[in-house]
Amino acid sequence: MSLLRPSDLRFLLAVIFPALTLVSVSSHPERAALNAFAIWAGIALLEAALPPLWRSPAPDPRAAWLAWIPRAFVPLELLLFAVGFQAVAEADWLTVLGVAYTAGFVAGAQGITFAHELGHSRHRADRLLGWVLMTAVNYGHFMVEHYRGHHVRAATWDDPASARPGESLWRFLPRTLWGSWRDAWRLEAERLRLHRKGWHRSPLVWSTAVNVAVFGVLIVAAQWKMLVFWIVQSAFAVWLLETVNYIEHYGLQRRTGPDGRPEPFATGHAWNTDTMLGNSLLLNLQRHSDHHVHGWKPYAELRMLPAPQLPTGYAGCLLLAALPPVWFALMHRRAPQRAEVASK
Repeated sequence: MSLLRPSDLRFLLAVIFPALTLVSVSSHPERAALNAFAIWAGIALLEAALPPLWRSPAPDPRAAWLAWIPRAFVPLELLLFAVGFQAVAEADWLTVLGVAYTAGFVAGAQGITFAHELGHSRHRADRLLGWVLMTAVNYGHFMVEHYRGHHVRAATWDDPASARPGESLWRFLPRTLWGSWRDAWRLEAERLRLHRKGWHRSPLVWSTAVNVAVFGVLIVAAQWKMLVFWIVQSAFAVWLLETVNYIEHYGLQRRTGPDGRPEPFATGHAWNTDTMLGNSLLLNLQRHSDHHVHGWKPYAELRMLPAPQLPTGYAGCLLLAALPPVWFALMHRRAPQRAEVASK
């Protein structure tokens, strides 16, 4: 039986936050967006200002119960969407956009992060839950491209999810959105051909069909506010995902060998940060080098490795990345450190 450490309880924040958001949307939908942004800004400020929050506890390989946190999140997110649809049906347009932003914040910051964790699981049921979460933000192709594309090509110019040196977030976004979608369908076609399966056996097709069906039902029913809610929450969730991708590998490139193949992925090929609140809410995603080096390792076992360091946690870096001059000024100062680490 797994032992319970007090430090492991911090991961319960990962389900408490969406539960509180659910209460906010159901009771005061007109204020939900302000509450969500206040939490985002508050985390960013706390992580930047308080040194005690700059380090997370050591990994715990014994805590098997922690695998249930991303699983428990799935019904919470689906319930949040159900409550969101109800809240916007008769609301004014400002509230519609606010609730969409709030739902997208939870679905993007946590839902996609948890889908990512579930997709790396060795259990088929967990991977199915990952598909559910990604389908809920109209981005099911992530479940193909991330595992069979990004993890193979991360920190190379062939990877649409790795930002190049000097590339702003706003130039990166169209390249990664198109490239990830295109590569996902190409990779899925290769898999089906290899296993001699038809497209009807593809979860990517079924995920896309569900998305089309939801759009169709809302349009036929003339539920325009619900439709806008559905589109905006997905768009914001995807923006959060791709901005995190931008942050995680910005400017880091694996060398190409004489055979034309990139060198093995090393700790110096991902940016890391070990802030307490970010790692608690995002299941140690910020320990990103260890995740790439050991893709199947459960989040509770990820370690903080000697690797390039971000200026703050993901919450702050999301805001910094949106301002290219500020982002470049902060990150390019870290280039010597990056080169030193990558050469080890």
